[in-house]
Amino acid sequence: MFTLHPYQEDMIAGARSALRSHNSILLQSPTGSGKTVLASTMLGRASDKGLRAFFICHRAELIEQTARTFDEVGISYGLIAAGERPDPFQPVQICSIQTLARRYDKVAPPNLVVWDECHHLGAKSWATVHGYYSDAKHVGLTATPERLDGRGLEAQFSSMVKGPTVAWLIKHGYLADYDLYAPSKPDLTKIHTKMGDYAGNELATIMDTGTITGDAIKHYQRLTPGKQAVVFAVSIKHSQHIAEQFKANGISAAHIDGTTKRPERKDIIARFRTGAVRVLCNVDIVGEGFDLPAMQVAILLRPTQSTGLYLQQVGRPLRVKPDGSKATILDHAGNAMRHGLPDEDREWTLEGHKRKGKKKKQEQSVFIRQCPVCYYVHKPLPTCPGCGYTYLASENMPDVKDGELVEVDKEAFKRRQRREQGGAKTYDELVALGFARNYKSPHTWARYVIASREKKLRRQA
Repeated sequence: MFTLHPYQEDMIAGARSALRSHNSILLQSPTGSGKTVLASTMLGRASDKGLRAFFICHRAELIEQTARTFDEVGISYGLIAAGERPDPFQPVQICSIQTLARRYDKVAPPNLVVWDECHHLGAKSWATVHGYYSDAKHVGLTATPERLDGRGLEAQFSSMVKGPTVAWLIKHGYLADYDLYAPSKPDLTKIHTKMGDYAGNELATIMDTGTITGDAIKHYQRLTPGKQAVVFAVSIKHSQHIAEQFKANGISAAHIDGTTKRPERKDIIARFRTGAVRVLCNVDIVGEGFDLPAMQVAILLRPTQSTGLYLQQVGRPLRVKPDGSKATILDHAGNAMRHGLPDEDREWTLEGHKRKGKKKKQEQSVFIRQCPVCYYVHKPLPTCPGCGYTYLASENMPDVKDGELVEVDKEAFKRRQRREQGGAKTYDELVALGFARNYKSPHTWARYVIASREKKLRRQA
């Protein structure tokens, strides 16, 4: 039986208050903050009042995960899902959206509907069910209340109740702290955008290279050897190739995706939970809503323009471990440079955010720094928390020693600038370096450096 944390009780109280004047509300709370426990409590209390309540989710693993939570809480339920024997007399039903979308007019309607990962409500099947149960009260759950393209959920919900921030949850011990490294970032300046994100086929070509995959394996071995890691890949072929390369380096690895047969998928996930599989490579499975406490490391090999998708992925390893250890994020996709740190304060609204071109996204780099020596990514500080490297930006002013000004060694300063610039291999890294140096136009400078490098290579060819 779960005992709610005070912040969860506050959220339930906020939801109860909002439902007095709104029929459809959204509860926003970070990944790992216990939204399924919140839902089970709300549905259990509704059941106690004689109300009929549905919990709707979108994948078989999430159905099973929710059922385990309801069992632990002590809530009786029926299942509306493919391959499951229905029990229509139970007041609480755990529903697969795919199954319910085919049967919604054949089952007794609910008084309360709780939508897991409700940012999917723009999809046709979700919207159809939502509209059919218009007489019910609706509660949406999500860590990231916006669609892939940044559009909000104001069409589905009229009020939002916000939970604590990631930073607050880490500070108070409800989530694990983390270390984030960005050892390699691909140049995506020529990749097209389709349906709000990078074109998948073009992205797979860029990411599925020996250099990037080799770098991911090398840094896993160096920074997190033997730890339980999940790889977020671009495509099935990409994920399979990564798993093969990990195994070729003596590291137990496996691949799953939406086409993996359910018994095999369950077996692989079970072996990952026990440690028999160290590295789990996946495409769109171990992402939103997926509870995998064994996960210690997230390896990002899928660049994305979606802040929501990025936060869903980096939030996976932040669940508190029994030994109190930190999570590790190895960002080979450059996502942190686009979207900021996992615990950065974000202002969520039902309106979402309208994308205003690349400039707005890139300017977020000013809020973070990346060490050119160890690749640690962190909030702006004069020295790197990972290795102690002192940034050049801190030398723009003379050093102070024992109350006296000390002259800066200009030649040493220039040498370090050249080394730092040489260590910035991609456009995104150069832009971040330009911001760290307080350049007037970091993007123009980065393009100039890239063009100069390409010109030099052509001369040498």
